Amino acid sequence: MKTIRVILVAAALAAALPGAASAQRRGPDSLGADWRAQSDQARGGVQSGQLVPLSRVIDMIGRRVPGRVLDAGLEGSTYRVRWAAADGRRIDFIVDARTGQILSGG
Repeated sequence: MKTIRVILVAAALAAALPGAASAQRRGPDSLGADWRAQSDQARGGVQSGQLVPLSRVIDMIGRRVPGRVLDAGLEGSTYRVRWAAADGRRIDFIVDARTGQILSGG
């Protein structure tokens, strides 16, 4: 019972904080509020042949470093891929979206 009371108080305090409303509107995606526009931009780039598909980039990273993708998104002309390596490391890969070349990470 005490645990439930602590959780309820913590939730009430979090809702009362000024930044809480914007965090709730943003949702669980760590890429931010504009992730849908990024997705549309990436899709258009892949369809026009200007960008490498993100799925291909994720497969390439997976062959290089066993693990799983945490999240990924298009930032300008690069993909940022947050990766959870099988050995417990978190790696941020920066990949050229036009060529698929890994610029940093791993």
